[in-house]
Amino acid sequence: QVQLVESGGGLVQAGESLRLSCTASGRIFSINRMGWYRQAPGKQRELVARITSGAGTTYADSVKGRFTISRDNAKNTVSLQMNSLKPEDTAVYYCNADALRYFGDSYSNYWGQGTQVTVSS
Repeated sequence: QVQLVESGGGLVQAGESLRLSCTASGRIFSINRMGWYRQAPGKQRELVARITSGAGTTYADSVKGRFTISRDNAKNTVSLQMNSLKPEDTAVYYCNADALRYFGDSYSNYWGQGTQVTVSS
């Protein structure tokens, strides 16, 4: 099994920055896409940003220019640098990854437990 553990959430004021990190562990042969999703109260979970093993990135329009996703393939980690935070960024942020557990496996999708980000106005 593959486990994803997030860290770095917290309470900040509007305009400040936070950095989220996620480490994948367990039986891992390779990881394709890694990404961050968020879910605010009463809303559906949405993609924030994702990055492929080749460093191709995708961002939600709402975070372009403010958030930057990066990864360290050797350490199976993905990070999200969040700058100029807004109250509407408040949500639980979830790490996500598509991983192979062994050679010949099929990709499975995994989720972390989530970390709370709260931005006060």
